Amino acid sequence: MKRQIFSAEHDAFRETVRTFLAKEVLPHYEQWEKDGIVSREAWLAAGRQGLLGLAVPEEYGGGGNADFRYSAVLAEEFTRAGAAGLAIGLHNDIIGPYLTSLATEEQKRRWLPGFCTGEIITAIAMTEPGAGSDLQGIRTSAEDRGDHWVLNGSKTFISNGILADLVIVVAKTSPEGGAHGLSLLVVERGMAGFERGRNLDKIGQKAQDTAELFFHDIRVPKENLLGELNGAFVHLMTNLAQERMGIAVAGIAAAEHLLEITTAYVKEREAFGRPLAKLQHIRFEIAEMATECAVTRTFLDRCIVDHANGELDAVHASMAKWWATELQKRVADRCLQLHGGYGYMTEYRVAKAFTDGRIQTIYGGTTEIMKEIIGRSLLD
Repeated sequence: MKRQIFSAEHDAFRETVRTFLAKEVLPHYEQWEKDGIVSREAWLAAGRQGLLGLAVPEEYGGGGNADFRYSAVLAEEFTRAGAAGLAIGLHNDIIGPYLTSLATEEQKRRWLPGFCTGEIITAIAMTEPGAGSDLQGIRTSAEDRGDHWVLNGSKTFISNGILADLVIVVAKTSPEGGAHGLSLLVVERGMAGFERGRNLDKIGQKAQDTAELFFHDIRVPKENLLGELNGAFVHLMTNLAQERMGIAVAGIAAAEHLLEITTAYVKEREAFGRPLAKLQHIRFEIAEMATECAVTRTFLDRCIVDHANGELDAVHASMAKWWATELQKRVADRCLQLHGGYGYMTEYRVAKAFTDGRIQTIYGGTTEIMKEIIGRSLLD
């Protein structure tokens, strides 16, 4: 089915993204995976190409266009290229809204120009060794010392953790913490007491630096409070819909791409003297996956448009996230199976997609959390 949500401008942007990937990312990606981190030069190249800060107002160096469909194009093309390591979606669609909607004028002028050029790489530090989706369990704390906060604690599984120059840290700023006692504090590279742990060894997305972060008596200036004091819970909930949509868009794009390469493979691969595509079981597998992808794509495109128009609610974002990522997981498993032994070889795209995509049902809120949000909206 022909997609109807993109204009000629979106199509032109897609070509720009593909050119960028072909020139600045794919030739280096194998080395980045060996290194466990992408080059900072790639971030600067993305900035020069205008791929960073799409929604940031032009006065701060951004694109001045908040149309989420451009972010969807980025997510789709990076997913099809298998280039999850350069976490532009995290930077643009998760961190960006915090800075554009919550930062003071002074903070915007201090941080946003570098955000858009790639000179300032960002991360958000929410997850802790003992607290993931449950914000009530956060222990990292900040003590008010008059003109500054003293921050102590640790975070884990932080994407961009090694490269990040600016980290938005979720911390307790009142004894009770939780929904009424968390704040967002911005920690910057070079602050005394800010230490990075190991670059974590993951089963997939090898080029994406994911780290432990440690905060030892860091003096965080009061000017680095982002948003309202003790208002982090509301701020976090406000931005989760966009985060989940970005993950969902990548999920359906991955499923569609896996279906494409597997369809081509079974046409060429022979068994018992004829192509696999001639076997009824194979045709049924392809038919089922194609139908599931088509139905999911229709729903996702509607969600993309609704979000671009400011009409998508948290429940439908949760539906999109859990359905698209679970479909991605199923399709990756079935496509690997259809590749047989070759599917287990890392030189084949399907093997890499199988491991790279496994995190999709976990980060941004697990499938179980998504179902809880949906169920609660219908039954409470």
